[in-house]
Amino acid sequence: MDTRIDSPLQVPFDGSFRLDTRSTVPASPLRDKVAKAQLKDTVKAFAEHQRALYAEDRRSLLLIFQAIDAAGKDSTIRAVTRGVNPAGFQIHSFKAPNAEELDHDFLWRTAKRLPERGRIGIFNRSYYEEVLVVRVHPEYLAGQRIDVPDPIDDLWTRRFEAIRAHERHLADNGTVIMKFFLHVSRDEQARRFLSRLQNPHKNWKFSASDLKERAHWDSYQHAFSEALAATSTPWAPWYVIPADNKPNMRLSVATLIEAQLRTMNLTYPALDAENRARLPEFEAQLKRELGLDGT
Repeated sequence: MDTRIDSPLQVPFDGSFRLDTRSTVPASPLRDKVAKAQLKDTVKAFAEHQRALYAEDRRSLLLIFQAIDAAGKDSTIRAVTRGVNPAGFQIHSFKAPNAEELDHDFLWRTAKRLPERGRIGIFNRSYYEEVLVVRVHPEYLAGQRIDVPDPIDDLWTRRFEAIRAHERHLADNGTVIMKFFLHVSRDEQARRFLSRLQNPHKNWKFSASDLKERAHWDSYQHAFSEALAATSTPWAPWYVIPADNKPNMRLSVATLIEAQLRTMNLTYPALDAENRARLPEFEAQLKRELGLDGT
């Protein structure tokens, strides 16, 4: 079943995408207060669909979030899941791979964390780190102990192919995939880093490595642009979300998720004919136990 949704934020499937053609600010931004109010309503609708997904227990939804530092992945995930049944979620944040993970292929550690049927899985970073941060820092490949082709660009092409095939396999087996790139500007990133430095309650979020990585801004933008162009497919589309305004960003993400779930036409399981025919009998029995049958 084709469950794609149309959105101007979607990355085209023909490989023509360029990140520098997308704005980091929404085309028609709502006032923060309005965006926050609409987010609450959207999350309520999202929660209704999530309950049906859980009850149906036939499909799953995988949400992948990628972005440069300080774009707002953590806060967006919190905002769009607030008030939704936590039993229906499986959220995983992927840091630098550990020794066990490096002893496997680059898809292994995320494959272990895929959502079960009836659940929504959220990846805060993912296997895409292997064509993003590793591309910007190819020295990390030494720890993976693999044969690196010459030219090295062939490696990224092969990994793009592996990712497309992996996501196609998941889609063919009942996992609906949505991928969000939170697109923040260089100036806005600097303002958010500065806020972390100036607010004692946010100091813990800042690291000297943040500024070190910021020096690779152009390389990251190139890596993101090529990864999105190569891996946005009908079965696993990318959405580029303007991230300079957080309330509008969060609303955009929640709206897309709610629309996707609505398009899936989720239904609650129906009772079999025998038990449905006995419903009056079960109701009468419970009423007798509670003394509500008039006797």
